[in-house]
Amino acid sequence: MAARIILVTALLALVSSLAWASDPSPLQDFCVADYDSNVFVNGFACKNPKDATADDFYFTGLDQTASTANRLGANITLVNAARLPGLNTLGVAMSRIDYAPFGLNPPHSHPHSSEILHVAEGTLYAGFVTSNNQQGNLLFAKKLKKGDAFVFPQGLIHFQFNVGDTDAVAFASFGSQSPGLVTVANALFGSHPSIPDYILAQAVQLDKTTVDWLQKQQWVDIAQEA
Repeated sequence: MAARIILVTALLALVSSLAWASDPSPLQDFCVADYDSNVFVNGFACKNPKDATADDFYFTGLDQTASTANRLGANITLVNAARLPGLNTLGVAMSRIDYAPFGLNPPHSHPHSSEILHVAEGTLYAGFVTSNNQQGNLLFAKKLKKGDAFVFPQGLIHFQFNVGDTDAVAFASFGSQSPGLVTVANALFGSHPSIPDYILAQAVQLDKTTVDWLQKQQWVDIAQEA
């Protein structure tokens, strides 16, 4: 009987740990990323805390407008653990998104993190699509103006579109030091090597000629995880 109780307790602990899985909690004040380390860990290895400086926790330039001279009319300045070493193990990240008039941050998802978006300037139409369910994939979307905020749940496809004829700026916060990024169109039609065209043609219900044309396009990448 005692053995059964121990087994059940162990299983519950395992299930609970998986259910609440997220960025690991720090076990010390900080773990400044050592980009030169050859040690492969989930995140970055720490450099000696004695070698840490204030600059390890500092990032500048979020007041600067990034170029939106691309086909999407948008640009993302991502601040994650790969760009700010002091973020390593802290479980947070952020970004600035610049939008030209009618600029688009295209449908994408963050596999490691939820996101909250704050509109600093302009007017955006933003939304996310739910997972497959009996009601279909539901769209939750809203027009956002300066001072508004909107949440995108972890892993769900979402987007923002500048509906105004002036520039717009938003700031996003993430619950992970490395939220991950999967841009839907880029992943489907711009993967290396390419997904076979007959698979995509059947999946998206287009003819192979159209799929081949899509795969030949130069897909814009306005943000990279690292």
